[in-house]
Amino acid sequence: MSPVRTGLRTLAAPADPQPADVQEPEAEQSAGWVGGWSTGAQANSAALLRWTVWGLILLGPFLGALAYLSVPTTSAAPAPKAAPSAPSASGGQGAAGFATLFVSAYLSAGRGDEPKLAAYYPLAASMQLDGVSGQHRGEQLTVVRLRQTDTAVWAVTVAARVPGAQPSAPPSTQPGASPSPAADAVRYFQVPVATAPGAGGATAYTALSMPAEVAAPERAKTPELVYGAMRPALPSDPRTQAVTSFLSAYLTKAGAELDRYLAPGIRLAAPSPAPYSGVAVDQLAVEGETGGEPVVSVPGDGSTLRLLVALRATGQDGVRLPLTYALTLKARAGRWEIASLDGAPTTSSRPPTPAPVVSGSPSPAATHTP
Repeated sequence: MSPVRTGLRTLAAPADPQPADVQEPEAEQSAGWVGGWSTGAQANSAALLRWTVWGLILLGPFLGALAYLSVPTTSAAPAPKAAPSAPSASGGQGAAGFATLFVSAYLSAGRGDEPKLAAYYPLAASMQLDGVSGQHRGEQLTVVRLRQTDTAVWAVTVAARVPGAQPSAPPSTQPGASPSPAADAVRYFQVPVATAPGAGGATAYTALSMPAEVAAPERAKTPELVYGAMRPALPSDPRTQAVTSFLSAYLTKAGAELDRYLAPGIRLAAPSPAPYSGVAVDQLAVEGETGGEPVVSVPGDGSTLRLLVALRATGQDGVRLPLTYALTLKARAGRWEIASLDGAPTTSSRPPTPAPVVSGSPSPAATHTP
């Protein structure tokens, strides 16, 4: 059909519609794709998704545990570093005995004794000793110092009395002090001893060198004691009476009738058989006493007093031997009783015993016995 021309514009005739048999295939084609995916691909995707979900469900506990273990904790403090271990104290007693035997063999060794020393120090087998074997010997060997220089090494100082030899220089605070007489020929030898595990759980020992002679150990300054100066033990002093009665029963009667001189609850075992036939108390040093105090009576019950007692004990052979005892007395019923036989004199660093309350005149019960 020809276009119809009007005055200002020309109206075009509508185009002929396409036949239906041409448009339907396009509609079918557009209906067969969703977002560019075919229907079969979509089905495969759905199946794959279902298997993935089931796999996650089955693996869920395992993945959860793995995630829990992999997360670092923030609440726990970091473990402190282990402190360096201190040197082991085991083997010290054995090292002391080993060093004592080594020094004893060393002092008596001479030509031909190298194998004897090699039992303690292996390199001694290649040495050549001088002197005659057994010409010198050590007596009264004892360990005077034991210190650990390393984890498995001990430095042992052994004192030995060597007859006929010059002693080691004695300790002294006075410059130029003369050495002890030859009769006191005490010498000191330091031995380094190594320890190691041995067979059957035992400890093995070996010396790291030959002994080294050293000076005598330093002598400690005597500490101040709580007692006053020693003074004569007066027979009229109740303290002299108490300690004389007690020590006589303790040393000459093997403890017979000992309990009558002891404070209640105190138990002491006396030497047996009795080592002495007589006791004489010579001097007393009383706690807190400055000297010149008159003899006093026994204070009230419960008061305690410490003192040193110097005496002479006569042996069965008639020889008198000086002895010193540190005792603590306790007042009861007007007399002194023995509260303890002290292991050592009391130094002034310990708190003093309260001063006893003394009555004006001697108590008539001073001779009371339970």
